[in-house]
Amino acid sequence: MWPKLVSLTATMIAASALSGCSMFSMFGSWGYTATNPRECLMRAMYFESNRSSAEGMLAVGTVVMNRLNSPQYPKTICGVVGQKNQFAEGVLNRPMSDASVALVAEMADRVMAGERHPGVGNAQFFHTAGLTFPYNNMHYVLVAGGNAFYEKY
Repeated sequence: MWPKLVSLTATMIAASALSGCSMFSMFGSWGYTATNPRECLMRAMYFESNRSSAEGMLAVGTVVMNRLNSPQYPKTICGVVGQKNQFAEGVLNRPMSDASVALVAEMADRVMAGERHPGVGNAQFFHTAGLTFPYNNMHYVLVAGGNAFYEKY
């Protein structure tokens, strides 16, 4: 019993110390929630884009940053990503587990360094590509990574 408890405790301490690293997101089943801006951005890009599309990840990251710069949204990346009903269910605490995590980390770093998808422009919204809605205030600017990006007029 004790060796297992010591091993589990050591693992949890390591995960806590390194919680900003996306590779430790597997601890989501223990109640882990992302609070590091880089990881919050990674998670939005991971769960909201086609995980093999760098272009789609960059576009989602651009939307997050557009919202961050708008007075209508929270003032932190994690606040934007964690806003209720805006991004995928469980975006801040579901495990990220496939091989695309390395690409997501690279793309998040690029977005945080100031890179933006030029096709997104000032768009703050997107939905799954192929869906249609009866609203006439949606101006579409890009389709990438399985999503259609748009501005509202």
